[in-house]
Amino acid sequence: MQEYQEKSGPESSRPAGAESAEPHGNPQSFVWQMWTRDLLVSVLVAFFIITFVFQPVRVEGTSMMPELQDQERIFINKFEYHFEPIRRGDVIVFHYPRDPVKSYIKRVIAIPGDDLRILDGQVYVNGKPLAEPYVLPRYQDERSYPDRVLKAGQYFVMGDHRSISSDSRDFGPVNRSLIYGKASFVYWPADEMGVVR
Repeated sequence: MQEYQEKSGPESSRPAGAESAEPHGNPQSFVWQMWTRDLLVSVLVAFFIITFVFQPVRVEGTSMMPELQDQERIFINKFEYHFEPIRRGDVIVFHYPRDPVKSYIKRVIAIPGDDLRILDGQVYVNGKPLAEPYVLPRYQDERSYPDRVLKAGQYFVMGDHRSISSDSRDFGPVNRSLIYGKASFVYWPADEMGVVR
């Protein structure tokens, strides 16, 4: 720890070790200025975090059950995909391709370059069956989807509740430009609090 010493001798009439704790001007004005400064900094930091890093959103619908429930509140990370690639299994938030005013939340099943096919509900990626522990047996369906190789910037997304989900099987792959966040953390209700997997 760096220590500071008072000057003593001819240059200072104050005894060695003496300190002054009196603020210049009106003490109440000083406190008000400090409080205002701290509040402003807090607001700016919160604005930065919400705008560029984490954004709270509400889940509407049951297409991502059991991982996400209707009306749950979650934080989405808007910053991660500036530095990390979107991966299979990520739960993402994106603008709905047919109406960009709306936002959807789904799971990434296939990424650019993948050869995707769905046969009677079983997803195949690059010729191999995809293990999907997040899809419960009672939420599976038997829909098929023809073989398709995803182009650059395309992501195939599906809901975990397959039997009721409107997803890339209906509206096609999602372009990278429409994806704006990764679902990261459930913060409400408290008994469901935890990381989104």
